[in-house]
Amino acid sequence: MSRRAALPTALAALVAMHLAALGAGFLAPYDPTEQNRSVPYAPPTRLRFVDAEGRFHLRPFVYRLVRSGAGGAYEEDRRQGHPVVFLARDGAGAPGGRVHLFGVDEPARIFLLGTDAFGRDQLSRLLHGAQISLFAGLLATVLSLGVGWLLGTLAGYYGGWLDSVLMRSAELFLALPWLYLLFAMRAVLPLHLSPGQAFLLLVLVIGLVDWARPARLVRGVVLSARERSYVLAARGFGASDLYLIRRHIAPQTFGLLLTQAALLAPQYILAEVTLSYLGLGVSEPVPSWGNMLASLQHYHVLASYWWMWVPGLALVAVFLAYYALSEALHLRAGPTSS
Repeated sequence: MSRRAALPTALAALVAMHLAALGAGFLAPYDPTEQNRSVPYAPPTRLRFVDAEGRFHLRPFVYRLVRSGAGGAYEEDRRQGHPVVFLARDGAGAPGGRVHLFGVDEPARIFLLGTDAFGRDQLSRLLHGAQISLFAGLLATVLSLGVGWLLGTLAGYYGGWLDSVLMRSAELFLALPWLYLLFAMRAVLPLHLSPGQAFLLLVLVIGLVDWARPARLVRGVVLSARERSYVLAARGFGASDLYLIRRHIAPQTFGLLLTQAALLAPQYILAEVTLSYLGLGVSEPVPSWGNMLASLQHYHVLASYWWMWVPGLALVAVFLAYYALSEALHLRAGPTSS
């Protein structure tokens, strides 16, 4: 892939992932908390076009999964195929039901990514969990960069004792292990919270712990920008500090902030996943990628049900897209900064 195409490709991939998370209610075939205790750890449903008699169907269909044998293995009931219905509605077509992109009529179920221990659809949980994991990282990035930009700008522009206090504080935060500091801050806060409170708490904790690095980088840019000839000239003509920062200094930090956002967002997504994986974030039954991966702590799940790894694979795809975006932004800003 050329350097010119890397930026729009990475950006398009990230936009698609976040739009899929926002549209989870439409894209997901089931409610993420809906349990089907008769089909725990069901394997992914196969979409078929050719039935058991060898006849070809234009519309994809599925066979109902039934458990067989003492080992709990699944097999397909091939006596009847169930066509995939697009723009399917909850409640067997009831007027008040929510519309989904696809589904099948009862008693069949379609689990494109299998089910978990409670028979909950993994695809539905993956899409709804992305709303927690992706947007917790995104909002925490905005918060961290906002605090870092404000403190770094103040330290670099005014200098003196304010610069000394802020930068010594930043060095203290940088010296502490970031992940352990995150655990310590979360541990002193209430453990039992509603999903909405837990989400906001994660955003605040993650965003406020790592402000020091962007603050130091912004300070360096501001220190250089405030000595530029046009800034000195504007100050000589009586321009206020607020005008100088807004008009001449702040725009020079925007490229740095964009690159930092692309680097920090995957770190903060991983922080949310880690906290939820350890039971310190959003708790069941509300899905996040972290509490979905928590089932892999059991060896039999880790070894026997490969589809339970899907949230981890989704994380890898998100990380690769973010790092491709940060690399493309860095390469684009390189000639300008030199």
